[in-house]
Amino acid sequence: MFDARIPTSALLLGLAGLLPFVWGILTIRFDPLAARTVEWIGPRFIGPYVGLFYGSVILSFMSGVLWGFATRAKGQVAATGYGLSVLPALWAFFMTGGGPTSAAVALIAGFVGLLGLDWLFWQQGLAPKWWMKLRFILTAGVVASLWPIAF
Repeated sequence: MFDARIPTSALLLGLAGLLPFVWGILTIRFDPLAARTVEWIGPRFIGPYVGLFYGSVILSFMSGVLWGFATRAKGQVAATGYGLSVLPALWAFFMTGGGPTSAAVALIAGFVGLLGLDWLFWQQGLAPKWWMKLRFILTAGVVASLWPIAF
């Protein structure tokens, strides 16, 4: 099932995409790092703010990825794929208000739900063979980074 090798560039770019999440956690844990970040680039790039905003952006980005996979299908499968592909973006838009704790919980749920959508597209042969291997790694990283904000 997961024997396909992830292309190096996809793996490296995916892992690099975890950096803003990790940065948010580091600035929560280390006050001097948070203070320096505020000095250099502003308060939006520290603590829960960077992780939550970036999480919403990435969840929306993943809607576009799924839309791209849906273009590989035909007929009702394509129509269903297009419909499902917009769910992560809508989830991010409607569910991330109400403060950092509830937004983090909503994003965790959104990324776990996205993993289910990834699997559906992958099962239908619309995603690359290595897709689920990459998505499990990245989803674990995202959830681990959002968890301290949520709980």
